[in-house]
Amino acid sequence: MKYWLFKSEPETYGISHLEKDCITPWSGVRNYQARNFMRDDMSIGDKILFYHSNTKIPGIAGLAEVSKVAEPDLTQFDHESEYYDEKATKAHPRWFCVEMAFLKKLKSFYSLEKIKKNSALEEMRILQKGNRLSITPVSKDEYQIIVKASGKGL
Repeated sequence: MKYWLFKSEPETYGISHLEKDCITPWSGVRNYQARNFMRDDMSIGDKILFYHSNTKIPGIAGLAEVSKVAEPDLTQFDHESEYYDEKATKAHPRWFCVEMAFLKKLKSFYSLEKIKKNSALEEMRILQKGNRLSITPVSKDEYQIIVKASGKGL
């Protein structure tokens, strides 16, 4: 099992949206490294820290898990989608997405400020200078520290 941090703007698609939907394809990712994480490295059951970004107080709002391995992202073929890619074909898709399932909202939101102040989390990729990826791996220890500190057991 692997562990991941997925960023999303809460007004666009936050943990409350995922809670309502129960499952969702994580489509629209247009960064090759993030795509490769989904396509090549994720498996069903991998755990996800759901992170609210680009908001007044960014941080981890909930937990999810990979519920379906990567498949071609259908938005790349949709001419009406903002994620349409004219170079993608069904025979040779460029973009892939996993499906994620809601697990729970954290009892206590774990802010970016808390992450920065916790010395046990100083190696998290989200804290690395210049890191702007929407999906990053996290270690099992990092995942467990955040989950336990947020009042939800594993």
